[in-house]
Amino acid sequence: MTEHNRLAIIAELRRREEAENAAASVRRLSFEDHCFPAQVKFFRDEGPRFRAACCSRRAGKTVGIAADAIETCQNEPAVTCLYITITKQAARNIIWADVLGLVEKYKLECKIDNTRLTVTFPNRSKFVIEGAKDRTEIEKYRGWKLRKCYIDEAQSFRSYISDLVNDVITPALRDLKGELYITGTPGPVRAGYFYEVTHSDFWHNVGWTAFDNPHMHDPDNNVDLNQTLLEERTMKGIDENDPGYQRETFGVWIEDLDSLVFKFNKERNEYKTLPQFNEHGDKLTYEYIFGVDIGYNDSDAIAVLAYNYEEKRVFLVDEFVKSKQNITSLVNEIRRLQDHYKPIKMVLDAGALGKKIQEEIRTRHGINLEAAEKSRKVEFIELLNDDLRTGKFQAFERSLFKEDCMLVQWDKESKIR
Repeated sequence: MTEHNRLAIIAELRRREEAENAAASVRRLSFEDHCFPAQVKFFRDEGPRFRAACCSRRAGKTVGIAADAIETCQNEPAVTCLYITITKQAARNIIWADVLGLVEKYKLECKIDNTRLTVTFPNRSKFVIEGAKDRTEIEKYRGWKLRKCYIDEAQSFRSYISDLVNDVITPALRDLKGELYITGTPGPVRAGYFYEVTHSDFWHNVGWTAFDNPHMHDPDNNVDLNQTLLEERTMKGIDENDPGYQRETFGVWIEDLDSLVFKFNKERNEYKTLPQFNEHGDKLTYEYIFGVDIGYNDSDAIAVLAYNYEEKRVFLVDEFVKSKQNITSLVNEIRRLQDHYKPIKMVLDAGALGKKIQEEIRTRHGINLEAAEKSRKVEFIELLNDDLRTGKFQAFERSLFKEDCMLVQWDKESKIR
């Protein structure tokens, strides 16, 4: 080999090595370089491995989650990072586009599964996007070994979120001494697991708003957050003191019971034991009515109501809620409750296919269900609220109905109420 050829080979090898290094640098995401200071403070500051962030809307917490999970998967082999919000469809809407955007921007070498919502890296690490809408769904995460877990929009979860964190996710983090991040925006009631976590001395709490997000006020791209918010307030006919505006814009916990659809009050509308005797000591006899609501992605629900003609009160005595079951499974639950309570009436709300499903259940399974009247929904809500205000409607302790009353809010942007 001539000296000229030897030098040419060395030069070519160096060129290839530099090209590979350059390509490798493009195919990696740097969290600190991509994210702004508020995100870096939450995800990277030293402190406890259990962290909570109560933020405004458009603060950038979801992009921070995506960037943190991807960098973790890049740098650590054979680990799993898990993102959970209220449903898998909600997870797709909230974070999946951000994940795909980062993969495309940095040309990351990974395998994307758009159906399962997973991103798998060459080092066998994986970022998994999931949902957990009820107590039964949290069981699927038992036995996982996690490096990091992110629970997003935590204010929308029912009380089972405490079981998700304490009984399922925390043990899954033990092997790797993993980290848990709980994020969301304030709710209309100063109560619930997310409120407790964001006011706990144990959790590392960091909160920020869209004003800390440089992408929300960028003069070069004609983005002015203050102008945008002024337009929104004018459109809605509110000022800066509106409770909903304060929560969504500044991440402030402000009690706003008027925004709730149902006016449930724990002291007035919760009972511990069903009254068995009247004021004269005579035993009360109850009649029972079932309310049945059909869903699939949304849950099937059965409410058991009891009343008697002396008390002049209605009691929620039992309830059944389960998602993704077929009609036969629902009928079996109706029969189980029917055998126990012997209802005098059962009412069905099956949505757009209500009459067809009602007839199917009657002819195939022999269960008579009356179709619910849906045209007067707002009027019926107000009738229920009147009974809640006067204490004529009561629910048992720890009912899902009570939890939902603390979550369901009016859509103030809708013209229909």
